[in-house]
Amino acid sequence: MAPTAVSQPDRAAGAPTADAAAPQANGNGAAPAPAPATGARSDAGAAPVSAGAAQPNGGGGAASPASTASAVPAAGTRAGGEGATAATVAPAASSQPDRAAGAPTAETAAPQANGNGAALAPATAPEPAPAPAPEPATGDADAAPPASATPAGPTRRLFVSRVVAGAAAAAAVGTVGYGTYGVLRGPKVKRVTVPLAKLPRAAHGYRIAVVSDVHLGPFLGRGFAQKVVDTINATQPDLIAVVGDLVDGSVKDLGPAAAPLAQLRARHGSYFVTGNHEYFSGAGQWVEEVRRLGINPLENARREMPYFDLAGVNDVAGEDEGQGPDFAKALGDRDTARACVLLAHQPVQIHDAVEHGVDLQLSGHTHGGQLWPGNLIASGANPTLAGLDRYGDTQLYVSRGAGAWGPPTRVGAPSDITVIELASRQA
Repeated sequence: MAPTAVSQPDRAAGAPTADAAAPQANGNGAAPAPAPATGARSDAGAAPVSAGAAQPNGGGGAASPASTASAVPAAGTRAGGEGATAATVAPAASSQPDRAAGAPTAETAAPQANGNGAALAPATAPEPAPAPAPEPATGDADAAPPASATPAGPTRRLFVSRVVAGAAAAAAVGTVGYGTYGVLRGPKVKRVTVPLAKLPRAAHGYRIAVVSDVHLGPFLGRGFAQKVVDTINATQPDLIAVVGDLVDGSVKDLGPAAAPLAQLRARHGSYFVTGNHEYFSGAGQWVEEVRRLGINPLENARREMPYFDLAGVNDVAGEDEGQGPDFAKALGDRDTARACVLLAHQPVQIHDAVEHGVDLQLSGHTHGGQLWPGNLIASGANPTLAGLDRYGDTQLYVSRGAGAWGPPTRVGAPSDITVIELASRQA
């Protein structure tokens, strides 16, 4: 129990004075109360506690050794009688050993008084800020995976991308498969009516079966040639025009495959002109072979048919062998009052045909594009990709062809054999 200032005994030699050890007075001039043991009452006349003596705490245990100032009562302690209580302070540790050298002095350890004379709690080190509490889980804690965990199995986006890729692959395979089936089953018949101003009335309805780009070779052999022949004969044409690219190989290798061509039947015969692939395979040999099969080759030549002139020119690929197209030889001395039908493999030959007054040119070569991106290439390299077109007074018809070159498949450009039905404007 801390004694009051009025009953302080004479201090021993060398002991600190009460003035030196007393805590600083507050703003009202009253000194803050000392730190008595918890639950102790202020008793005037009690003996002072010497420096370094341990004070008993409220529970009967020894209090932490106080500094010299902690034993001196404050001058401003209430002296209202025996019942006056001293302000309480935070208790020290119950069994703290004597302060070692360098421990805080009384001035730093003494509590400061507030404005009302009551002692404040001793200054302590600031407590560290508490760690932020984790946010509560919105769902079932057992079901929700940690934020860093990778979800098991593919994500929805990956699943969708795989489905789309699989569907695209299946569509591509299906499209190519159907295109290949379309080629192997043989060409379909296409019918086109072409009016000619110079055609006599008696020739109205004249039918010319046009076949191009058969491309007999490793994939399309004798069986395919037979399908082409049967399809043409079924149309019962008046004339058959084979406009180039019949084969992709030598006579030695493909002679047996081309043998069914000997079965072609038409009222006014069958005629043939070379394409660029004949010059890759030996054009001279094939000209002789088709003649042996009963087909009439037109090498820069012309035939006068009953109602019109039929002419044929070599392909432009023959120029490297000195056998290129010669329009003057084929058309130079003809009667221009008669209608003229020209067989020329490539559509680009239409410009020469216009200059020579041709009424109708029949061509192939483009395959109608066959498949992408061939359609883009063929469209840029030819004036007409497929079908009937007009250039001045000359009409041009381009067949998509009966076979296929390269892969035996077609996409968006089905093979055909076209029956051109001539119409007289006098009819």
